[in-house]
Amino acid sequence: MPQNEFLNKIEPSDLSSKEVAKKRLDSIAKPLHSLGLLEDALIQIAGIQKTHKISINKKALVILCADNGVVEEKVTQTGSEVTAIVAANFLTSTSCACIMAKQSNTDIYPIDMGMLTDVYPKDTPLNQWKKIAYGTKNMAKYPAMTKEEAIQAIKAGIEIVRELKEMGYEIIATGEMGIGNTTTSSAITSVLLDVPVENVTGRGAGLSDDGLIRKQTVIKQAIALHKPNSNDPIDILSKIGGFDIAGLTGVFLGGAIYHIPIVMDGIISSVSALLAVRLSPDVKDYLLPSHVSKEPAAKMLLNALDVKPFLSCEMCLGEGTGAVALFPLLDMALSVYNEMSTFQDIELEEYKPL
Repeated sequence: MPQNEFLNKIEPSDLSSKEVAKKRLDSIAKPLHSLGLLEDALIQIAGIQKTHKISINKKALVILCADNGVVEEKVTQTGSEVTAIVAANFLTSTSCACIMAKQSNTDIYPIDMGMLTDVYPKDTPLNQWKKIAYGTKNMAKYPAMTKEEAIQAIKAGIEIVRELKEMGYEIIATGEMGIGNTTTSSAITSVLLDVPVENVTGRGAGLSDDGLIRKQTVIKQAIALHKPNSNDPIDILSKIGGFDIAGLTGVFLGGAIYHIPIVMDGIISSVSALLAVRLSPDVKDYLLPSHVSKEPAAKMLLNALDVKPFLSCEMCLGEGTGAVALFPLLDMALSVYNEMSTFQDIELEEYKPL
């Protein structure tokens, strides 16, 4: 990854803005820190946006879509053709993520990072065509992609954030769609956290016991074959990753570069966030967790990132559904931040930390 081109642009979030936001929250006529993690989130967003005048009115959900060659190994309940079917549903607003996004006043942008089928137009306000290749190679036999392709996908993710910022978006939720991506994300998690494959690999969209064993075996074989370097995120991505994960890694980097909060979804976006943090530790300041997924690796990834989820709903749908579910909570917290009277306004003595 060219250090000077992107990573050197990343800096810690703004401490002074965070301090002002905290002072405002402490002055509101309520018990100190009584909104808990929601107050922490507002303070974090102030630091990201470099102002205590927080604004998250214009929201986007980006769903990165890609196919994975490892599906050839029968590690999934369905075939790769389902990726295109679900991806097409994003255009007609009939998917679960679309319906939830509508309820949270969130605009949805599905992006083709590497689907086997061409679904999205190339000429749109946010270019939905960022295809690196028509799917990755089967990681059970070959490296999933070249290092050049991994870097290209990361750059595409960074570019998505730049484009969205220019369109006026103030917060971005992350989602993904790609049959086989719980296999790739479990493989990456095993390498990054140095834990057994069995501990981080779940049933995905509903594998049988035999199917789960086959999935775990394929992941172990791929890791043994390619020997990804646990200290090199690009090497990991190129050998056992997916174009969706690489693109999301870029989205998290882009949030830090362009000072936009990026909301994590489930394990696929969480492992992408961890890859981004491994590339540049300051990225952690710019990411927000949403929920803890039902997948086995979920808590491990959140612990590795040292973040606390806001929601615990046992969700495992993907597509950004968990990420957009956080938006109404943030909107309510921000309304309190902006509209509630202070102790001084109502002539009441402030709470003091004890």
